[in-house]
Amino acid sequence: MEASKLQQNNNNSSKNEHMSKTLKKTLIILNCFLLAIGNTGGPLLSRLYFQYGGHRQWLSSCLETAGWPIIFIPLIISYYYRRKTDSFAKPYLITPRIFIACVVLGLLTGLDDFLYAYGLAFIPVSTSALLISTQLAFTAFFAYIIVKQKFTPFSINAVALLTVGAVILGLHGSKDRPANVTKGKYFMGFFLTLGAAALYGFVLPMIELTYLKAKQAITYTLVMEMQLVMGFFATVFCTVGMLINSDFQAIPKEASAYGLGPVRYYTVLVWQAIFWQFFFLGAVGVIFCVHTLLAGIIIAVFIPVIEVFGVIFFHENFSSEKGVALVLSLWGLASYSYGEYREAKEKEAAKRAKDMEAQTV
Repeated sequence: MEASKLQQNNNNSSKNEHMSKTLKKTLIILNCFLLAIGNTGGPLLSRLYFQYGGHRQWLSSCLETAGWPIIFIPLIISYYYRRKTDSFAKPYLITPRIFIACVVLGLLTGLDDFLYAYGLAFIPVSTSALLISTQLAFTAFFAYIIVKQKFTPFSINAVALLTVGAVILGLHGSKDRPANVTKGKYFMGFFLTLGAAALYGFVLPMIELTYLKAKQAITYTLVMEMQLVMGFFATVFCTVGMLINSDFQAIPKEASAYGLGPVRYYTVLVWQAIFWQFFFLGAVGVIFCVHTLLAGIIIAVFIPVIEVFGVIFFHENFSSEKGVALVLSLWGLASYSYGEYREAKEKEAAKRAKDMEAQTV
């Protein structure tokens, strides 16, 4: 439909040309699953940390990417199979050009982790989930600027609905602030979370741009290597913050005073790192296998799940304002999804017409 998107799809076709249809479907399902459980479990475990006495925002932000060593498992398996077919296979595929891009994206991700963790310390997870849903609007905006994905009436409608939902929460949402959180801290958490959504909405198209400008075949192995580099440097960024804030010295004392006990304190931290790694690995995998917007859609579609779990596990108040914001978010999601569906159908019809014309000639 648009030239830039056609170019992206052609790039996707070339990078997947050696991938069987079965393998591609398996990777799509696997990455959607990882993104879904990471997007649900990560925020809930982060909020659980703060709910029962955790106070270290830099620690919580660090855990969002600290699970990056998990990626070595699929990378080692991938290298083993590459060695079976090519005895001279390189142990890594990433080039200096892509490595530098991933370092920058990793540092931006680390900053995004901190904004999100700091915000979640002062607002309910249900409110945070609704604010993070605006990431879809920011993704659309930055995708238009960075990778030239055009706005459609459906995407414009989605952006407007998500914006109105965020405004409603901003005007009326402070009544559900957690205990011992002042109104000022609540609104600070509100706007930091909104900033985290905006920054990640910028990072997703930048990852896609890195794929387009890579000047080498983009394979799933390379995507995992990129995520490992981004996760490492995001963790470095947050670890520096922990050192400055003396978080390492405070962890044993915080564990002993944790509301669920020391053992569960460390359990929460470990699973928090694992689930957030699922989220990031799933996100870059979905971008690789399909495109940026599907990643944004999956993130948005699990908002109601987080809302329900927030009410059940943390006894959060589900106010009428949250209800309206949730409806607007889902409406925006439906609008975006329908627009994507229509565009895919138009592309498919155009491709069939082009193939028929070629056969006639």
